Amino acid sequence: MEVDLIIDGEGRKAQSGKTFDRLNPVTRAVATTAPAASKADCDKAVSAAHAAFATWSKTGPGERRALLNKAAAVLEEMGGEFISAYVEEVGCTVPWAGFNNYFAGKILLEAAAATTQIKGEVIPSDKPGSLAMAVKRPVGVMVGMAPWNAATILGFRAVSMAVACGNTVVLKASEKCPRTHMLIGEVFRRAGFPKGVVNVITHAAEDAPEVVNALIAHPKVRRVNFTGSTRVGRIIAETAAKYLKPVLLELGGKAPLVILEDADLDAAVNAAAFGAFMNQGQICMSTERIIVVDKVADEFVKRFAAKAAALPYGKPTDKVVLGSVVDYDTIERVDALIGSAVSMGAQVVAGGVQKGTTIMPATVVDHVTDAMPLFSDESFGPVVCVVRARDTDHAVELANDTAYGLSAAVFGSDINRTIEVAERIQSGICHINGPTVFDEPQMPFGGVLDSGYGRFGGQQGIDAFTETRWISIERPDQHYPF
Repeated sequence: MEVDLIIDGEGRKAQSGKTFDRLNPVTRAVATTAPAASKADCDKAVSAAHAAFATWSKTGPGERRALLNKAAAVLEEMGGEFISAYVEEVGCTVPWAGFNNYFAGKILLEAAAATTQIKGEVIPSDKPGSLAMAVKRPVGVMVGMAPWNAATILGFRAVSMAVACGNTVVLKASEKCPRTHMLIGEVFRRAGFPKGVVNVITHAAEDAPEVVNALIAHPKVRRVNFTGSTRVGRIIAETAAKYLKPVLLELGGKAPLVILEDADLDAAVNAAAFGAFMNQGQICMSTERIIVVDKVADEFVKRFAAKAAALPYGKPTDKVVLGSVVDYDTIERVDALIGSAVSMGAQVVAGGVQKGTTIMPATVVDHVTDAMPLFSDESFGPVVCVVRARDTDHAVELANDTAYGLSAAVFGSDINRTIEVAERIQSGICHINGPTVFDEPQMPFGGVLDSGYGRFGGQQGIDAFTETRWISIERPDQHYPF
């Protein structure tokens, strides 16, 4: 299927006339043909957003709320289109695509509710007769860059709160799911948003540096939010720093799930399987390291390996838990990590790579140590390593032995101790007796260390998408020293 750019509320071809194809990772057939945008197209999109900002920023919260609520209804109506596009472009399962629609709808509704929660404060002033206020105001044109792995969720997250706060947006689509991300722009268009409020740009992989630099460097762009790999996030941050533009970054992860000796092992097994293998392990919060205390390690591994081995996998359109990974290079990367670990003494206790296909079973590698690349490198695929800890302190030490710090979890029956462990783990998110993969749109979502900075969601999300201004009202007849 062929799609267009969305600029100023209209479908457009790339100015150069160039296109690129996104192939279905399973069938290798063309899933989508999309415009290969260049700097010229980026300039047009930003100009359209800038022109729309003057009016949109003055639109009342009631109107913005109504339009966002309408967008949520339109998204529900378009659910089939999103599911079809997403499964074809990235090979995810139908349930994962459907969940993306469901959660994206919650993001829109939360953004709608936030329109009347953009609050300031009155600050006491020492100056007689002065009323001092801190007020939240829209920033201007924002650029959102969303990845493919939770395409609908993260695409709407890059846009919804920004427009709720009165900004206008250019969404840079992922080259791996151009149709899915273009449908986001179509939702806003069908919902009746004014022209130019939401614009969507697609580009070929080889043009990414030009497009990213053009969007960030444009003088009318005021802020950027990016969700994706740490490697690319560094490039985004470095580029934005040259232009003194704030960036919200949600990057990679190597989430630890810590299992203490008093944990409910069946509950831990279920949480570990969900966290490690949902969407083939291709989630920023995916459980990549299971750190289990020695005392219960053998029993946990026995139960967990059996659970993983029983998870059905296959064609994404079948009734399976694991479908395809996004591209074959994921299989090659995962295979190299597993091979290296095995050569250093680790054991594959479930699954394993099946070469020549992008479909892979749930894979568990036991007896992984901190000397192995599988322990430290983000795998972003359907493999999880089990690391054995001597005791609680050693488990925390292993959990923190990473450059990343997005999500984490800890299982144990002694709640006071699990809270103490959670406090010691370096991560932006930590769940007690729950999976590492969990989110709600009103929560402050983001990481520390190499997992980025800034927060989506809730009041922190409003702060990320507004400017705080100090405005004072003073007596005109005040005294001056000269």
